[in-house]
Amino acid sequence: MILIIDDDVAVRASLQLLLQGEGFATCEAADPDEALRMLAEPALALVLLDLNFSIETSGDEGMALLERIRAARPGLPVILVTGWGTIDLAVKGMKLGASDFINKPWENSHLLQSVRTLIDLKAKPEAPIGRRELDRRYQFGHIVGEDPQMLTLLETVGRVADTDAPVLIMGESGTGKELIAEAVHQNSRRRGKPFVKVNLGGISTSLFESEMFGHVRGSFTDARFDRVGRFETAHKGTIFLDEIGDLDASSQVKLLRVLQDRTYEVLGSSRTRTVDVRVVCATNRNLEEMVARGTFREDLLYRINLITLRLPALRERPKDIPLLVDFFLGNLKEIYGRPGLSVTREAARWLQGLPLPGNIRQLKNLVERTVLVSRGDALDVADFKSQYDASPVKSGTVQLPGVGTLTLEEVEVEMIRRALAFHKGRIAKAAVALGLTRSALYRRLEKYNLPYDEAAD
Repeated sequence: MILIIDDDVAVRASLQLLLQGEGFATCEAADPDEALRMLAEPALALVLLDLNFSIETSGDEGMALLERIRAARPGLPVILVTGWGTIDLAVKGMKLGASDFINKPWENSHLLQSVRTLIDLKAKPEAPIGRRELDRRYQFGHIVGEDPQMLTLLETVGRVADTDAPVLIMGESGTGKELIAEAVHQNSRRRGKPFVKVNLGGISTSLFESEMFGHVRGSFTDARFDRVGRFETAHKGTIFLDEIGDLDASSQVKLLRVLQDRTYEVLGSSRTRTVDVRVVCATNRNLEEMVARGTFREDLLYRINLITLRLPALRERPKDIPLLVDFFLGNLKEIYGRPGLSVTREAARWLQGLPLPGNIRQLKNLVERTVLVSRGDALDVADFKSQYDASPVKSGTVQLPGVGTLTLEEVEVEMIRRALAFHKGRIAKAAVALGLTRSALYRRLEKYNLPYDEAAD
């Protein structure tokens, strides 16, 4: 049952018709006292709460009631609904425990989506289940792991995937955040629609609006053709915003609007467009610390992290390392035509003891390099150790400039220049060496105004 709390009888009637038409039972309250009496209803699953019950428009009345609701029913989801919404009010409400914030007049599909998502998420998780049962229920074919931490995470992924809840994936570089984002999409109702990946770290401030929202011909210099933005491409599907912690302040504001209102404007056009997307974000940064430092917007953080998935580092699940090595070997057997490839038991144990700061990406690179240079098919400790010792990513051996000597951008520019010089200007090879896609490298070249020769590729 859904409790509608609003002093306007017309609003209550409108919400009741909408919700009952979708099969939800409802009850209503016109003031805080009546609302508090109705909290005793055991079947109550969610509250829609107006923030003002008089001519006062500060929202204080609703916030006070929200606190009392949270005290009486801590686990009850509350959606704030107001005609006088501001960003500061939304953040205040989220801090007090509200689950979502919707402005009047609301969009029916948006409100219903939020209601369904929160009710689905409120369902109690089952007892821990094994990997075989997870694979039977969900599509996790490309995710390797049987560590209890991973099984718990995958169970959460499967449970929240079918909702439209925004998901924030956190973890160190190389832990597989993109694979988890794809799993969220593939196990959702949107699986037949687009899954659009966006590396926000590779988009310059000047190109952000064009990349994300598109542009019309003539909207700026060199805009010779209309361009479809990433959000339009992802309509009805899922958009994966990787490296969201790298987004600059002005771009954060522009992103917040589309996530909050589901609307945007194509660069060079005044027509407002509506978009329906599931948003999944990822970062290897600590966004809470960035909020405290003032480098990441608090309201944007609340908008993207209804569900937070924290991926464990590979060193935290060493028992999965032999499984990952076997998975990589299975692919390399076909790629290099060496069906007899195997890893000795001693080598598997040795690999489990490595710190691997680059996580799964570093392990995959180490296995492939070892396969390429080894003469025999049975890979032993010596084979892996020779390649590990030759790697510049060994723990504690990376030579970095002193703190304060160079900025992070200057280090990135220097590494891009070195990669291009080493690979004689070939973009594809330089991108692989830097761990980037070609398009991500091109965006960084434009961002830093670095020269390159397209003919060399």
